[in-house]
Amino acid sequence: MQFGIFTVGDVATDAHTGRTPTEHERIKAMVAIALKAEEVGLDVFATGEHHNPPFVPSSPTTLLGHVAARTERIVLSTSTTLITTNDPVKIAEDYAMLQHLADGRVDLMMGRGNTGPVYPWFGKDIRQGINLAVENYALLHRLWREDVVNWEGKFRTPLQGFTSTPRPLDGVPPFVWHGSIRSPEIAEQAAYYGDGFFHNNIFWPREHTAKLIDLYRERYAHYGHGTAEQAIVGLGGQVFMRPNSQDAVREFRPVFDHSPLMGGGISMEEYMEQTPLTVGTPEQVIEKTLTFREYAGDYQRQLFVVDGGGIPLKTALEQIDLLGEEVVPVLREEFARNRPADVPDAPTHTSLLAARDAERAQPAGPVA
Repeated sequence: MQFGIFTVGDVATDAHTGRTPTEHERIKAMVAIALKAEEVGLDVFATGEHHNPPFVPSSPTTLLGHVAARTERIVLSTSTTLITTNDPVKIAEDYAMLQHLADGRVDLMMGRGNTGPVYPWFGKDIRQGINLAVENYALLHRLWREDVVNWEGKFRTPLQGFTSTPRPLDGVPPFVWHGSIRSPEIAEQAAYYGDGFFHNNIFWPREHTAKLIDLYRERYAHYGHGTAEQAIVGLGGQVFMRPNSQDAVREFRPVFDHSPLMGGGISMEEYMEQTPLTVGTPEQVIEKTLTFREYAGDYQRQLFVVDGGGIPLKTALEQIDLLGEEVVPVLREEFARNRPADVPDAPTHTSLLAARDAERAQPAGPVA
């Protein structure tokens, strides 16, 4: 099972000091977080994609390409690639290039984003969001698998004899996760292609998360990719830890109360009861995270937010140290316990390449 960090790259005011970092400081902090994640032995670093304040990650491939040059092992991913407003041709080119630069340590998560105005900024109609996601990914899927593509659709100009360059590394496209927190159509899309489904459940109760994951698993099996239990599932989470739980609560409460996404409604304690947010000791994070399997099944990827809401870099790095030293080693052992042998690990370039080569090595069937 993979464990890692994802960031949305928000520029927010520190609730304790009243200081807001500059965009430059925030971008550099995201790099430092990625490097720390590799240093402590985590598996994945993922960044969001946004094109509006207060967010800075408008160019994920630029950030991840820089991180790729400074790391050796960690998988570099997106926690949203906007399949609706980006041209699928440009996605195919950009992420294949990144895949080469990172020696295959790349996958990405397709999503529609959470900012409505981004659609007209890029000449798209938000009312066509689902249709854009479906059509654009259908084209992207072909661009990475066919050397020459002839294509015509509704939302972009036709392609005639088009070849996307560079071609995917070793002829193996990056693995794709489809991220959604509310749309059954996206769970269906992930199942249809046999891709991964990532539910960023940090704002949602477990009952809602379970419904979409169950739908994805059922449809994954329906399309013949394997059993429902073998479907590829990822989850989000948010943690804030201190050795003493009272200290963690006292320190995080102002962050929660000042958050435009979390604060202003139910109490932090109620929020923790209903969502994956865990504020407390490393032991409490372990205990809470292990319950995710009760409603998500045996899943493949767990990503945590540690830097949102104005949490300073020093504190975020302390969270990653705790994850690497005290939390993830225990989670690895506990999640592996009683895990069925036929439940696959999260795909990587190495495993996808091996599967492709094994399939090619199979003898051809009898000629009729």
